[in-house]
Amino acid sequence: MIKLISLDKREFYLNPELIERVESVPETVITLTSGKKILVQESPENVAQKVMHYRQRCNAKDYETEVQE
Repeated sequence: MIKLISLDKREFYLNPELIERVESVPETVITLTSGKKILVQESPENVAQKVMHYRQRCNAKDYETEVQE
């Protein structure tokens, strides 16, 4: 999960696997695979960075599990 901040300043966690698209119009709009749209304070670049960091952590855990087996 990645932590984001909504436009009304509420923190929430989002499963990045559900993200289909991130765009700036001018606020950042995250479109989920369900079609739901979420407005957040973070820039599209920052959201992308959080998603990449999340995936790196997941891949590192998978690698550690394989090495231990």
